[in-house]
Amino acid sequence: MSQELGSIKRTHLCGKLNKANIGETIVLMGWVHRRRDLGGLIFIELRDRSGIVQVVFNPETNGNTFQLANKLRSEYVVAVRGTVEARPEENINPDFSTGEIEVYGLDIMILDSAKTTPFQIKDETDVSEEIRLKYRYLDLRRPKMQAIMGLRHKVTKITRDYLDEMGFWEIETPILTRSTPEGARDYLVPSRVNTGSFYALPQSPQIYKQLLMVAGIEKYFQIARCFRDEDLRANRQPEFTQIDIEMSFITREGLFQMVDGLMRRLFALIDVELPAEIPLMTYAEAMDRFGSDKPDLRFGLELKDISAAVKESEFKVFSGTIADGGQVKGINFKGGADTPRRTIDGYVEYVKEFGAKGLAWMTLKDGEVKSQIAKFLTDEEIEDIIKLMEGEEGDLLLFVADKPAIVADALGNLRLKIAREAGLIPKDTYKFLWVVDFPMFEYDEEEGRFVSVHHPFTAPLDEDVDLLETAPEKMRSKAYDLVLNGEELGGGSIRINNRDLQEKIFTALGIGAEEAKEKFGFMLEAFEYGTPPHGGIAFGLDRLIMILSGSNSIRDVIAFPKTQKATSLLDNAPSPVSEKQLKELGIRLI
Repeated sequence: MSQELGSIKRTHLCGKLNKANIGETIVLMGWVHRRRDLGGLIFIELRDRSGIVQVVFNPETNGNTFQLANKLRSEYVVAVRGTVEARPEENINPDFSTGEIEVYGLDIMILDSAKTTPFQIKDETDVSEEIRLKYRYLDLRRPKMQAIMGLRHKVTKITRDYLDEMGFWEIETPILTRSTPEGARDYLVPSRVNTGSFYALPQSPQIYKQLLMVAGIEKYFQIARCFRDEDLRANRQPEFTQIDIEMSFITREGLFQMVDGLMRRLFALIDVELPAEIPLMTYAEAMDRFGSDKPDLRFGLELKDISAAVKESEFKVFSGTIADGGQVKGINFKGGADTPRRTIDGYVEYVKEFGAKGLAWMTLKDGEVKSQIAKFLTDEEIEDIIKLMEGEEGDLLLFVADKPAIVADALGNLRLKIAREAGLIPKDTYKFLWVVDFPMFEYDEEEGRFVSVHHPFTAPLDEDVDLLETAPEKMRSKAYDLVLNGEELGGGSIRINNRDLQEKIFTALGIGAEEAKEKFGFMLEAFEYGTPPHGGIAFGLDRLIMILSGSNSIRDVIAFPKTQKATSLLDNAPSPVSEKQLKELGIRLI
């Protein structure tokens, strides 16, 4: 083979070869996945993005080529010319798509050598995530990771194609924007030209996409980069990607229909069929039954309110809580009566993480009720509790008494913990749900004011507008979330398109006229020039890929992610900068 790379042309991809190629002379290029020396023959598994194929080198075919093949090591980059042959029946490898054929090597060229890698390039590896992130370019060579990157590409392409068919235009919005109070902390970028002033990286394209509706675009979308300076976890990153969508002259039902079509195409990638119609559930019902605004419907363990049965009880933990405006709810762990006491004690400690003071429990076993609280309850109260809890022989009943928000948080998380540990979550089951009618506001005790549950541009339900002056805490919004298996796939709302109402919402949020003019004046002014009713939704692309690929963390579906401390182990970002750079920006570090 010629030693000039420019004269070598790759003719086929490793993973695309099959029996139809038998007899062809081909040229492959890729990485040495594995090398074996068996009985005078050298076998290499050659890998490129498409897959792996076995190449055989025989000293009788070409002595020089055989000697060169003998020098190969894992991750060497090579070009191979050879002929495609059928494998003997007994040597067929069902693990590879190319397992019925192999390539007999005629020539080989080493394009680059490789040091021993810090971990093996294979799907299953026990190396720490820190090492994988430091050598991400090697981690991304693993077939599993390449499949995820390929899936990500397909999802974005299908999304673009579908939305194009639906009449949407893809429009980019600014990355350097004005800092506005939208929820999370902004990432700030100092301006060298305008010393002392700062840009903000966008938490979302929210204001700009609404302005595009004012501009008459009518149907906008963007695969948008977003930035939020907040604490991280498995499904959160400082920079992430949204499928961002906005439409004019749209109703909630019309938007749901559009999203339904997109989800059907995306989940067809993993052979998941959506129900004929995705069910709807109000926020109030979701919190009441599941203690979560993103309920996992794949299993039971629903929350049951037993307040009516114990409001007069001598057990003051229950009756006293109810008298103070709280509630008592429980979950029925069916068949859980044999749960070890140490496990139940673990449940007690677990609910305390969510603000609960404790956890009461009962076991229904051998025809008896066993509980430390039974002595404080009458037979009639116990009977009513069991009835409300739909208790049966062999069940474990678990109760929390506290403020409604704490009860929901504690039991909502406990039901998930029990379901995971007890194996109650069926595999390969997908339960979609629209959650609607979210509260418009929630009260922030720390700040002493109302804050938006979604964002300040969300429209209230028409029938609740009159509550703005008298009972804003009772207002519901035209917000909605698409939920799948306990994960929020995306969320959005019908927006406010009237300056007067928008200013009233700002006032309710403690944003005065001067602050509103300073931070949102350009948007409020735009609303004076004829703003169509509009609404939208945004899907977390990373979270969507995580679900479609069966990954446990969005770090596995982003090419170059940050750690939970928002650092990059690959290039050591963030990093200090020179005094000269700081001086140019007019910044002094304290």
